[in-house]
Amino acid sequence: MFERFRAFLEGITGSARIEAGDPRIAVIGLCFQVMEADGAVRSSERRKMRKLIKEHYKLDDAALNALVAAGESAESEAIDFYQFTSDIKRHLPEEQRIELVGMLWEIVYADGARSEMEDHVIWRIADLLGVSGRDRVLKRQEAAAKIDMVEENEAQQES
Repeated sequence: MFERFRAFLEGITGSARIEAGDPRIAVIGLCFQVMEADGAVRSSERRKMRKLIKEHYKLDDAALNALVAAGESAESEAIDFYQFTSDIKRHLPEEQRIELVGMLWEIVYADGARSEMEDHVIWRIADLLGVSGRDRVLKRQEAAAKIDMVEENEAQQES
C-alpha cells in the first residue's frame, strides 16, 4: 500500500527516483569522464550530453536533473572507468553499449574538436565495454558526419 502511495505521489510531483546501481548513473559518469578528458568541460559538451540523455531515456527536466546530479556525483568519486563499464556491461546488451560509444563520440564533437586524450578515453571505455575497434571507429565516423551535416545545414540557412 505504501509503495503504491509513494508511486502516486511521485507521479503527481514529477520527482525522479534514482536508485543506487541504476546503469544510467554509470552512463552519465562515463559521459563526464569523456568531457573531462581534454582538461575542460565545455558548456556545449554539457548541453549535448543533457540533450542525448533526455532523448534516449525520455526524461522530463526534473528526472534529467536528478540523474545528471547522481552521475556527476558518482563520477567525482570514481577512480577509473571500470566501476562504470562493468556496471553497464552487466545491464546493457551489446547493441546498446555500441550506441553508448556513439553517444560519447557525439559529446566529444560537441565543442567542434577532438583531442588525442578524448580518443584514448573512448578507446579504453569501448574496450572495457566489449565494443570492437571497428564499431568504435564507425561510431566516431557517424558522429563526425553529423557535425559536418549540421555545419552544412547552418551554412545553407545563412546563404
